[in-house]
Amino acid sequence: MSRGVVPLLRIPVGVVVERRKADSSWTDFVWRGIGVLPDEPEITPWTVIREQEGTTLFYAGSATVDLYRSETARYRDNLATGVPSIWIVLSPLEGPWPYAVTAVTADPAEGEAFTEAGANLVEAVPMPEVLHEAIEKFIAEHHVEAEFVKRERRRADPEALARRHREDGHE
Repeated sequence: MSRGVVPLLRIPVGVVVERRKADSSWTDFVWRGIGVLPDEPEITPWTVIREQEGTTLFYAGSATVDLYRSETARYRDNLATGVPSIWIVLSPLEGPWPYAVTAVTADPAEGEAFTEAGANLVEAVPMPEVLHEAIEKFIAEHHVEAEFVKRERRRADPEALARRHREDGHE
């Protein structure tokens, strides 16, 4: 969604990230978002939640799920799948931690768009019931069914690309 558009509703969430020991000679660890927590827990980002057999879960920080009136059809499609998802976007970061929480979205198209950057880690995780209910309520309040209008093609104008002569005689 455009940065200039103000969301009608912002739902705060906490992001949980997993770091797993890789079985690869190219990298030591594999990182991925594995879930969102309703609200923002009062925990410092990158706090270890659990360590077990080469896998560590971190609370990576907070974000908001921003809801826009123009995207209600996509939210509705997401909920209609039967297994609604939330997309967690982690971007590479120089510093003590390799990634930062960039975005969390309920819009499947926006989640897919974040994969185009290449370096981002984008994971679709199950949507918590609290978010499901809030998004369902948002859709009920703000969705307006848009009628599909097929545009008519204009006939090609062969003269549109023709050379034109200016009044001073130059082309």
